[in-house]
Amino acid sequence: MQKQREITERDFFKDPFSRAEIENLLQGKPASEMFNFRSPHFKKLQLGHDTLNDNELVELMLKEPRLIRRPVVRIDEQVYFGADSRFLGSMFT
Repeated sequence: MQKQREITERDFFKDPFSRAEIENLLQGKPASEMFNFRSPHFKKLQLGHDTLNDNELVELMLKEPRLIRRPVVRIDEQVYFGADSRFLGSMFT
């Protein structure tokens, strides 16, 4: 039996995340879990992903939302970034 879940959508290109919202979504995880290193925009920056700390990654995501892995999905207290297999599995439990 599938659980009924309420879905709330947000276009964070039109309504960008604040620093506090990004930190809340990260739940203490490294910012690299939310950061889209494969983004063409990141490649244009010509930065090494191993050289950036969490604060720098968050700053980049605040300036350019395309650098956030999509989708960002919160199910109950869990947050998933991108096509995370844990997210896909949770959709059916």
